Amino acid sequence: MENVIQIQNLNFEFSRNKPILKNINLSVPKGSIFGFLGANGAGKSTTMKMLIGSIPDENNAISIFNEKLSTLYPEGFNKIGSLIDTAAFYDHLSGWDNLLIISKLRNLPSSECERVLHLVGLWESRNMKMKRYSLGMKQRLSIAMTLLGKPDLLILDEPVNGLDPNGMLEMRELLIKLNKEEGVTIFISSHLLQEIEKMITHLAIISHGEIRFTGSIQDLNELYRYNHIRIGLNNASAFIPKFLKAIHRKYWMKILLKLRQNLKKILLAS
Repeated sequence: MENVIQIQNLNFEFSRNKPILKNINLSVPKGSIFGFLGANGAGKSTTMKMLIGSIPDENNAISIFNEKLSTLYPEGFNKIGSLIDTAAFYDHLSGWDNLLIISKLRNLPSSECERVLHLVGLWESRNMKMKRYSLGMKQRLSIAMTLLGKPDLLILDEPVNGLDPNGMLEMRELLIKLNKEEGVTIFISSHLLQEIEKMITHLAIISHGEIRFTGSIQDLNELYRYNHIRIGLNNASAFIPKFLKAIHRKYWMKILLKLRQNLKKILLAS
């Protein structure tokens, strides 16, 4: 299977003797929705910033589209859409104008703005000022920005963070639609396993800078699947009389204790 992202033995530290990423190995198949799961501070955002080149990959451990990052960028950005942290908007402008600014900076036609607004379901709200957009609408417009130019790969850092349940549902449906209908490979991070597992096909779990699991959803289910749990006792018939006797004794002891407590209450009342 062809891999869009290949990471081999990736290590990174901001200061000496304080490693952030430790020997990271990942393969993201083409056409997948790959979930990168872990708690806050596990190393997800650092990995994603290295994928888009904002943190240098000094050891050439990362390949995207079978190219090392040193040769992929800057031209490679035409094939990659990314959303790291929170997108910045001009609140006094409309959603359409915000997209139009980016499309002009990238020498893209205005028809691209129309295309992506239809994809994310914001065409009817295109002339609304950004300050009136809900958080869910802003997140969808952020995704629209990443889709300008028809990228083959999306790198999304916590896109459902802060959304209400309905907003999470809309985002999930949107990403599945992009994957199925547009053929976009999606690499998405989250700390919300219960939400992210509803859309992903493959995943990796990172903890304290180390990969603890990588594989498909089926692999994870198989790893933690228990068909039958059976507990047995050798020569059980020999233990039954003792077991019944112990239960009988314990039962009568409780009754005697209860009678004693009631008798004490009666004597005190009199």
